[in-house]
Amino acid sequence: MVEVRLDNIVKTFGETVALKGISLHIKDGELFTLLGPSGCGKSTTLRIIAGLDFPDSGKIWFDKEEVTYLSSSERGAVLVFQNYALWPHMSVFDNVAYGLKIKKLPKDEIEKKVKWALELVKLTGFEDRYPTQLSGGQQQRVAIARALVVEPRILLLDEPLSNLDAKLRLEMRSEIRRIQRELGITVLYVTHDQEEAMAISDRVAVMNVGTVEQVGTPREIYENPRTEFVASFMGKTNVIPARVIERDGDKVVVEFEHFKLEGLTYTGDSDRVVIVIRPERISLKPVENGISLTGKVDLIEYYGFFTEVIGLFGETRIIARTMADRETSGLRPQGDVTFYVSRDDIIVLPKQL
Repeated sequence: MVEVRLDNIVKTFGETVALKGISLHIKDGELFTLLGPSGCGKSTTLRIIAGLDFPDSGKIWFDKEEVTYLSSSERGAVLVFQNYALWPHMSVFDNVAYGLKIKKLPKDEIEKKVKWALELVKLTGFEDRYPTQLSGGQQQRVAIARALVVEPRILLLDEPLSNLDAKLRLEMRSEIRRIQRELGITVLYVTHDQEEAMAISDRVAVMNVGTVEQVGTPREIYENPRTEFVASFMGKTNVIPARVIERDGDKVVVEFEHFKLEGLTYTGDSDRVVIVIRPERISLKPVENGISLTGKVDLIEYYGFFTEVIGLFGETRIIARTMADRETSGLRPQGDVTFYVSRDDIIVLPKQL
């Protein structure tokens, strides 16, 4: 287990600046996720922490030891690749034992450690099989066992579930979380999948074009985004361009199209803003400290355990999500609809350029 600190890391590839001076603190024994779209710098960050790439400037610390230019083996970091990178000509046992054989450990110790690792990932009895005889989920388990058997200080996972189908992804993310908790190991996890990050992480860093926009628990980032990008990236939400037309301290009146929303909280300087409202915070009946918006029903989408009503308010589409079928029973496309939302559930953020 290890605590990891990144201090002002910069990395360029030719004229492209991949990381623009990022700083992070990953706690000992934490499952920490780098979340963001393709090209945002999350895999570059992972490779730099792993010791596979080196920064142009900045420093990396494992506990109190600076490891900026140490190799992966010297810093005790192991990376599990997206494609698993198993040796196809080797059995499961030999794949898992590979790192131990490189270290020239005694045969009986290798057998003991491999047995422990396969028990951990629930693959006892698969020792003599080959990767081509395994499912995608089983191959991923072998890759994780191979990484853990060498007892790394930190385990690094780069989009580990992206090659699996939806059902296996759910199973494997639970298994990864179980293994991490059982061992208490520090894990750095990279994904572009918001739901995956929310379900598995202790904390999340949301990245965008080489910067870290926000770090926090999944709940903090979902419920209290600090930027327009974070709000829009963390799950389905309503992000509505608007402008501040009146101010009274930190209370403002915000306008979009011909709708005016009074009594909202906003402390920014710019009058160009976005209104952020999560769909599940919108009701089809009046709420306390609420405002109302009346428009037309565009679509009604039934998802089984909830229903989404997409309303048109001028040219602006707003999504409401309800668990109560009776609230939507009288609605019809092109019919009138009124959305209600508490002022406490409306976030006003500066518009990002």
